[in-house]
Amino acid sequence: MRRAAILSLHTSPLAQPGTGDGGGMNVYVRELVSALAQAGVQCRVYVRRWHDELPDVVSVEPGFEVVHVPAGPTDLAKEELPDYVDHYSEWVYNDCLEFKPDVIHANYWLSGVAGRTLKQLLGLPLLTTFHTLARVKAESGDHEPESRAKAESAVMACADVVLANATAEAEQLIQYYDCPADRIEIVPPGVDHALFSPGSQAGARWALKTDDAPLLLFVGRIQPLKGVDVAVQALASLQRRDARLWIVGGASGTEGNTEVTRVRKMIEDLGLTERVRFVPAKPHHLLSTYYRAADVCLVPSRSESFGLVALEAAACGVPTVASAVGGLLTLVEHGHTGYLVDSRDPAEYAEHIDSVLADPVLARRLSISAAARARTYTWSVSAARLRRMYEDLSARALVPCE
Repeated sequence: MRRAAILSLHTSPLAQPGTGDGGGMNVYVRELVSALAQAGVQCRVYVRRWHDELPDVVSVEPGFEVVHVPAGPTDLAKEELPDYVDHYSEWVYNDCLEFKPDVIHANYWLSGVAGRTLKQLLGLPLLTTFHTLARVKAESGDHEPESRAKAESAVMACADVVLANATAEAEQLIQYYDCPADRIEIVPPGVDHALFSPGSQAGARWALKTDDAPLLLFVGRIQPLKGVDVAVQALASLQRRDARLWIVGGASGTEGNTEVTRVRKMIEDLGLTERVRFVPAKPHHLLSTYYRAADVCLVPSRSESFGLVALEAAACGVPTVASAVGGLLTLVEHGHTGYLVDSRDPAEYAEHIDSVLADPVLARRLSISAAARARTYTWSVSAARLRRMYEDLSARALVPCE
């Protein structure tokens, strides 16, 4: 049986998405590691201890453990974590001497920095999934320290495989970082079809105690990057004045609370107070009811390496109107499963939303196509590809670290 040390320094697969730093990456790590464990890979996920009362080890299922690593005070902000990467790496190194993994798989740039160190100490192959990239975020106005971009470059230079979620991310790795193309492997995430599948819209709305007026849905963390302000302004631009918007998620990051305040003020100024509802972040398995209740899912992110929300919505048969960025270019087929918008203009989003709300036949066609496309994405396929990579890397000479 292969063993994998999965690094997820800054956030836990057990954390609830939509709060704090919890988002698509949490779902990715949890679902992928579960699928790897079921495929016969014994995985130990190393997460920095973020609360004093957390147990040392959580056994999620056979072959899937989460280990809480003591590395600095538990209440550190995300921006303070770079100072404690070495503490984390040292602790994980000592644990790996006992666990004896065959491969290291790092998630996010902080884990990548730790993975680079561990690769050299343990002589093991390193795979890394960045999830977001500093230079790509900077292009959309979400600036990150140049020190992060340099660290990402150093990790890419040392990694044996750099995983991309979609073709667009692979192209970004080459364009912005000169990442060697022969080390990039595209492995799309999956979706849990037992949870996310088409269902009765009327039943979902009954469960959520809402009526049959048009419903738009935004799911995710509230921060400038995710573009919830565009969703609000799109609602204001609609021809359908009875449409509503539900925002499911909470403030995230240093700008999260400021963004919530700004968006609430925007809603008030636009006279939308009665048409917008803020819904606290929900456990992941409950989100399918919200998707099924919706007519359209909005994903107006400024950048997105993949876009799990768009995939989950599609799996539930809900058309998506999304930004034409990153992995959304792969997930959303314009005019077939939803619509892609090249600009940040809310009026363009509103035009596509209105077309779906005005034409039940179009809405049904998009719904069927979206669900069919989503069925091609499964975690078991992603895990099978990774398991083969783990095995192949164990037989290869390691890429030398500069």
